[in-house]
Amino acid sequence: MEKGKIVVVDDEKIVTSAFKALFKVEGYSDIHLFNSPEDALSFLKENIPDLIISDFIMPKMNGLEFLTEAKKLYPEVSMILLTGYADKENAIKAINEIGLYKYIEKPWDNDDLMLNIKNGIERSHLLQNLRDKIVELEDAKSKLEDYSKNLESIVNERTKALSEANNKLSGIINYCADGIIIIDGDGTIEQVNPACENLVGLSESSLCKKKFQEIAYSNVKDLNSSKDNKSGEIFGLGSDKSEVLLRDYYVVNSLSGVHTPVEISFAAISNDYENKFDKFVGVIRDVSVQKETERLRDDFIATLTHDMRTPLLAAIQTLKFLLEGAIGEIDEKQKVLLSTMLQSNEDLLGLVNALLEVYRFESGKLSLCKTAFPVKDLVEQCYSELLPLANKRELDFSVTYELPENLHIYADRAEIKRVITNLCGNAINYTNKGGVIKVLAKAQNGDFIFSVSDNGNGIPSSDIPNLFKRFSQGTARKRSTGTGLGLYLSRQIIEAHNGKIWVDSKVDKGSEFSFLLTNVVVDSKVKERQVSNG
Repeated sequence: MEKGKIVVVDDEKIVTSAFKALFKVEGYSDIHLFNSPEDALSFLKENIPDLIISDFIMPKMNGLEFLTEAKKLYPEVSMILLTGYADKENAIKAINEIGLYKYIEKPWDNDDLMLNIKNGIERSHLLQNLRDKIVELEDAKSKLEDYSKNLESIVNERTKALSEANNKLSGIINYCADGIIIIDGDGTIEQVNPACENLVGLSESSLCKKKFQEIAYSNVKDLNSSKDNKSGEIFGLGSDKSEVLLRDYYVVNSLSGVHTPVEISFAAISNDYENKFDKFVGVIRDVSVQKETERLRDDFIATLTHDMRTPLLAAIQTLKFLLEGAIGEIDEKQKVLLSTMLQSNEDLLGLVNALLEVYRFESGKLSLCKTAFPVKDLVEQCYSELLPLANKRELDFSVTYELPENLHIYADRAEIKRVITNLCGNAINYTNKGGVIKVLAKAQNGDFIFSVSDNGNGIPSSDIPNLFKRFSQGTARKRSTGTGLGLYLSRQIIEAHNGKIWVDSKVDKGSEFSFLLTNVVVDSKVKERQVSNG
């Protein structure tokens, strides 16, 4: 057991042997015994002890001389002098002159000796720690004195640097083409730059009296309904988000009445003292040109795709006439070639129709035609149309109903059919031969829930966020040959009904696509009626 490094010097080997036996019994292991003071001094020059014990009377160099030299090397180390009774007065004098810790008379009491050794080691450690602290304090005092001398210079340099940084920041803010705004946690405007003043048509002093929701609104929210909401509640800032990008927002100019489309990037400003998000800085970017460019692009695509329908329909009809033998019999090779051409043209027509549907939804030109209809009949119709395709792929394709026999829902029948057909068709296409596809249609508390699950390859979690976006084709594991618009259109249709569509999937286990239509169940006795813009 390590209890401290002890050096013992005595010219009599019997004494050092006694010490060796005693220390072994007491559990001390780092012991160094010498019969010559000169040898002990050589050792001490290379090793730091915790306690030194020396005999008084020794040839060539007595104990006082040895301990005097040892004291020069290690002034904080405790030193014990062993002396006979006759040398007691000299030992006391040496303690006062040299500064020894203790003297012990021979023969000594082992318990008393060990107690003094233990206390001596503790004293050495305390003195060394004290010396270290003194050195640290002296070093800190020296640094503080230097810092005090240079404090004024440092303050001037920091002030100058801060002033330069502030001027640069002010220049950036004042001459930035984008509007910059700072709001508090309640949405009250605290500061704006000139670009924001020009965008809104009000001065900074007037704006600082308003809420942010009074000058900007989302195209999916009413301006007046947002005024009383807190910014944190609207944007999700200050809770689990420190940054947010607001798209499809508009800023109202008080002078001209113009509603300018903008994108706003908000970021939380943290409080350095409490690490709280109580202020938010926003960059307001005018996207009028971008919106106009997108509109022209969409109009071009819509016009192009619409004009492509006529020649495509003509080509499809012509190929059907040929396949039906309208101009004479055709052999098998010709039939295969014409069938391939027909399928390609029909696929192209499907792409054109999908693009037109996307354009209608995004431009707001497509109105839902809602009717009250028996939803089970619709699901059965979709199932019957897709069953041959499932049988061809040898799939176990089944439907389960958890709803009354004649339950009606109020929705756009044609668009809901498009969604159901698309989800089930995808399941059939992406499920391996011999797989299982289960369809569930149920009603619950006035809501209609539809889901289709399969045991196919599944979708990696990294691909799921992109599934319902435009032109998303398959996954990173398998790319589809379709348009990449089916799921995107399905999402547009369901959200147009104020519903929700989602997917749960695990790789190598399968996927489940579902959608929910809220408050659409109506009395089964209600006759079908058609309402535009429903």
